[in-house]
Amino acid sequence: MEEKLMYLCMEQLGKDKVSRGESELYRHSRDESSHPFREPDFVFFPENTDDVVKVLLLANEHGIAVTPFGAGSGLEGQSIPMKKGISLNFDRMNNVVEFAPEDLMITVEPGMTRLQLNDFVNRHGLYFPIDPGADASIGGMVATNASGTTAVRYGSMRDQVLDLEVVLANGDVIHTGSKAKKSSSGYHLNGIFTGSEGTLGVITKVTVKLHGIPEKVLAARCTFPTPGECAEAAHVVLASGIQLMRMELVDAESIKQVNEYGNYSFPEAHSLFFEFAGSPNIVEEEASVVEELMHELGCQNWERANSSKERSDLWKARHELAYAYKHIKGKVSSGSDVCVPISKLAEMVVFGRELVEECGLIGGVFGHVGDGNFHTLIMYDPTNQLEYEKTEEINGKLALKAIALGGTCTGEHGVGLGKMKYQVAEHGKAVEWMKSMKVLFDPKGILNPEKMFY
Repeated sequence: MEEKLMYLCMEQLGKDKVSRGESELYRHSRDESSHPFREPDFVFFPENTDDVVKVLLLANEHGIAVTPFGAGSGLEGQSIPMKKGISLNFDRMNNVVEFAPEDLMITVEPGMTRLQLNDFVNRHGLYFPIDPGADASIGGMVATNASGTTAVRYGSMRDQVLDLEVVLANGDVIHTGSKAKKSSSGYHLNGIFTGSEGTLGVITKVTVKLHGIPEKVLAARCTFPTPGECAEAAHVVLASGIQLMRMELVDAESIKQVNEYGNYSFPEAHSLFFEFAGSPNIVEEEASVVEELMHELGCQNWERANSSKERSDLWKARHELAYAYKHIKGKVSSGSDVCVPISKLAEMVVFGRELVEECGLIGGVFGHVGDGNFHTLIMYDPTNQLEYEKTEEINGKLALKAIALGGTCTGEHGVGLGKMKYQVAEHGKAVEWMKSMKVLFDPKGILNPEKMFY
């Protein structure tokens, strides 16, 4: 950005809301992925919707790229400012706008994080269920259509969003939905902007559904000789009609990494983790049914986690899994997050585990098997081009196989930079219509450019 133009931007936006500090530029140049970083020209910290309107009007007039930034916990480079310009940080927009417990809904600003939201609503006996693991911002979770461990019961962010306030590239402010639980009015703009990764507009308010905190929660785990048997067992549970809160698969190599990282003592075998929630009688009945099913299928090491501490430790270990790998010195991670129909899950999990073993690198297979979504994570030496190429080859094979089986190249991490190459394979001619939508909403291409599509 030309120096003169940069100072004009700073003058009009307010110097107290603009930073060119070295540490801030560095922080906004990357996310938690291994994609190459790039620093913005400066970082803008809006405090309200009017500030966002102001920055977009200025950026649109001068053709400056604007890249929204939430918590920086993304895994596909969505918040990396590929054309530099302005990184739009929502740290100062993290307030509750409206809370309606009687309607089981809340409206928040995009910078509020998942844990902050639950800290606010839990005292009223309510909670927001979408749990991607990281303490991501609500705006970022909408932008990537995040989901996570509770997706088997609650789905993704798209299933929880009632309304969004969005600032378009030309400064217009629109609402995409309403406070009603359903509507047959107009195009489904909630669905269009949820998952758009900041390429169509900038989200400034989010209205989401809330749910009652379950009366009782019980967790359990068991092991099987192979990851394929774990996936088959998961399919049997789903076919039984039991409404689980969570169901996770973690392979033996990943359990080993978790044990070493967190000083746990889980059996180092291919494992299924379960969580049941609801009224005490129903929870006990469902847990007993699943236990019986698992034993019929030949499981080992069935163990319940009844106390809140045991349950917390179990899920803490699951959430630490990625970090358990990433602490390996001298290595960086590469991974996939494909999603397939439930009936194809076992085939995909076995395929993924075979690819990891064949490449000769440290890695694991794990994921939210209750909704057909699983991950591979492979550690490689960033200075070794051959190792990097191996990980890219595995990610490509997994993505294309998932698509061929009727699934998707990304179940929850989003497209960003890493999954652009698979969009035509997955969507065909529909990609051209998606590009047309991008041009309609953002004709000058200033919003998070060089993301989603080539």
